[in-house]
Amino acid sequence: MKKHIPNLLTLGNLFCGMIATIFAVHGVFEIAALFVVLGIFFDFFDGFLARLLNVSGDLGTQLDSLADMVTSGVVPGIIMFSLLSPNDYFGSSFEETEKMIWSGVKIAPIQFLGLLLTLGACYRLAKFNIDNRQTDSFIGLPTPAMSLFVISLPLIQQFSDIEFIQDLISNNYFLIAITLILTYLMNAELPLFSLKFKEYSVKNNLLKYLFLLVSLGMIIFLQYLSIPLIITLYVILSVFYKDGKKTTV
Repeated sequence: MKKHIPNLLTLGNLFCGMIATIFAVHGVFEIAALFVVLGIFFDFFDGFLARLLNVSGDLGTQLDSLADMVTSGVVPGIIMFSLLSPNDYFGSSFEETEKMIWSGVKIAPIQFLGLLLTLGACYRLAKFNIDNRQTDSFIGLPTPAMSLFVISLPLIQQFSDIEFIQDLISNNYFLIAITLILTYLMNAELPLFSLKFKEYSVKNNLLKYLFLLVSLGMIIFLQYLSIPLIITLYVILSVFYKDGKKTTV
């Protein structure tokens, strides 16, 4: 029975992803974000339990990516689709006749660009399954990190009191730029450090401990705004540091 325990957690990830998808489609982003975070929690612990119980296998690997495709692929694509404004076509309004109307829903063609995140996530997950280099670290931005970045945007827009940030997240130029950058980062040949600990000495894990401490402080003081900043910091640290030591770039 123990070999099925990690797979049950993986299915829990998928279940959360499906619920998040439903709420994202209806624009209830706060609950969608809650279930994405819960799904990512299951995603982390299914691998942890598989290693702990020594029941890792090909089935779990494939199942994990299929579940991630929903939670960290479909959901952020839908959210970015929703954030891209159908009433603001690169800063200028356009006539109703230029909108697509499907089943009474007005959709601007520009909104489909948000689904590039889903395509990029799918491609990354497929590559991840056949890439033996990513056992102890990552090459390219992990899909859960991309998903957390995207689901934070509507929450920042809703709860932030900073008008500049609200305007920025409402700007189609900014959202498209974010979409393209995240899609690229997921599939770039960019080594990123992993937060997995083989042992817990400060000397050999200084970068990880500093990153976690800084991230905790940002979460306490910046709340939702901390999420994209933490992920940006993660990428920057990975570019300039390797195994905790600064490298020349």
